[in-house]
Amino acid sequence: MAELPYGEDPEPSDRFPAGPLFVPVRPGSSQCAARLFRTPLGGRTAVGFTSERRLLATLGPGQAWIRLAEPALRALTAPLGVTTVTVDPLFTARAPAPVRPAVPRGTSSRRLRAVVRQQRP
Repeated sequence: MAELPYGEDPEPSDRFPAGPLFVPVRPGSSQCAARLFRTPLGGRTAVGFTSERRLLATLGPGQAWIRLAEPALRALTAPLGVTTVTVDPLFTARAPAPVRPAVPRGTSSRRLRAVVRQQRP
């Protein structure tokens, strides 16, 4: 089997910037933070999309976003130990739903209110 010259390598070792990306964020009280995701193997990754349409198709219409260049996204997440940037992922897991406390059968509504009051901080 003949070796491919470097110019024809299907996976060159050089990283090329992806350009301006639509980066999903979590809004806070005074600022926003880039959302971090997990790869299928469990590693942390920053995510960016090449178009707003792709971001909304994957994460839903309620997702907030900002525009960042790929090198800026890497610089932002590097102090957190995140070195991977995933561009245009096709699948994401649904956001976790709030978990309701389990209520044993036969519990009266008065007893249930007392249990809920005890669980509140």
